[in-house]
Amino acid sequence: MHLPQPDHRHYTYADYLTWPDDVRYELIDGVAYLMSPAPTLDHQDVVGEIYRQLANTLEGQPCRAYVSPVDVRVPHADEDDADIDTVVQPDVLVICDRAKTDRRGVRGGPDFVVEVLSHGTASHDHVRKRQVYERGGVREYWLVHPVDRTLTVYRLEQGRFGGAEVTELAGETPVGILPGVVIVRDALVGRLAPPED
Repeated sequence: MHLPQPDHRHYTYADYLTWPDDVRYELIDGVAYLMSPAPTLDHQDVVGEIYRQLANTLEGQPCRAYVSPVDVRVPHADEDDADIDTVVQPDVLVICDRAKTDRRGVRGGPDFVVEVLSHGTASHDHVRKRQVYERGGVREYWLVHPVDRTLTVYRLEQGRFGGAEVTELAGETPVGILPGVVIVRDALVGRLAPPED
């Protein structure tokens, strides 16, 4: 992700809503980050597979899965929507409290978030967005690394993310905060192009 031409302005959700629909930004603590061009097919295949598995498993349950682009507004306190200065678009998210959803997306931290990393977004997802998700109370945060074929998992413990759990993309992984929900990682790897030598 690249910063747009800096003008040292602090942006809010009210500003965000005026920006053109054909250019996507994320807003973190008032700074606008231009999102990468369209993701690769590998990225989209992995995102789609994770969403499919979650949506199928959660069918008929209170929690619901969503796939990007969905605006997630993360307030610092109880400020009005127009004054919120953080709006992100996770690749995949699960919301268990429907009161957090409205016609524009989500207000507050989702329960579960998955980001599928690409070359241009890895540090943004690992650092900036991890801090946003921790602050927003996301109970579990996964980073899928398609190139390295690894999965990094953070779980919220007493308001902070605990240490990272890093595993190979093989077998299956239960979603800790969603009893009975398991992501079959082999299905994700099966959607990736063979590694380059």
